[in-house]
Amino acid sequence: MNPIVIGVIVFALLILAMMSIKIVPEYERGVLFRLGRLVGQRGPGFFLIIPFVDRMVKVDLRVITMDVPSQDVITKDNVTVRVNAVVYFRVVTPEDSVVKVLDYVRATSQIAQTTLRNVLGQSELDELLTQREKLNQMIQRIVDEHTDPWGVKVSTVEIKEVELAETMRRMMAAQAEAERERRAKIIHADGEFQASERLAQAGAIIGREPTTLQLRYLQTLTEIASEKNSTIIFPLPINIFEAFTRMGSQASSSEGKTTK
Repeated sequence: MNPIVIGVIVFALLILAMMSIKIVPEYERGVLFRLGRLVGQRGPGFFLIIPFVDRMVKVDLRVITMDVPSQDVITKDNVTVRVNAVVYFRVVTPEDSVVKVLDYVRATSQIAQTTLRNVLGQSELDELLTQREKLNQMIQRIVDEHTDPWGVKVSTVEIKEVELAETMRRMMAAQAEAERERRAKIIHADGEFQASERLAQAGAIIGREPTTLQLRYLQTLTEIASEKNSTIIFPLPINIFEAFTRMGSQASSSEGKTTK
């Protein structure tokens, strides 16, 4: 046989052998089609296929991080916001991700955008700002239900940023400032009310015991004398000496009785 023919045959066999050998990494699976029919998945590792008869499509099983583009959303209370999110998903059934959908990444992105607008459109602005975790779980559940027939598992959906118009930001800042002023006034009024109650109780005690007023007067004089190094003319009511006068009268009468 002609050496050239032998060389061509050997070269062709080598090419066929190389086309027959397939190696799939641990994080991938090979979906095998034989004459157009689905045979199943192969891998990971080394396996052989029939050249020109079998066709293999590799599918990555790792978690895919996909940014959801910013969406203009009108909330339930008619406030326009701009929201973006991030979706974490992975393929759990390689055969379905190849057979049942043309491009599972693009399909997941489109359903995530649509669901994001629908869910946030049924929520009010306060709920969007304060209950974001609840909305994340709701969006994740809806998107996962849609992608499940494609063999795709959506594990997490996170709303990243909520952008408000400048006018709405100013209104929210004014509302927050008014709320802080309201709380401050309530606290101040509550303090005044408690102070008035204490003063009323003190007045009642002084009304029952006039001597306490005189003692308070003397204590005030002592405090002023210790804090200020100056001469102070302070009015002294005459009735402050009534207690001392009564004490002197009682002492005189007791001495008279003793003398008799």
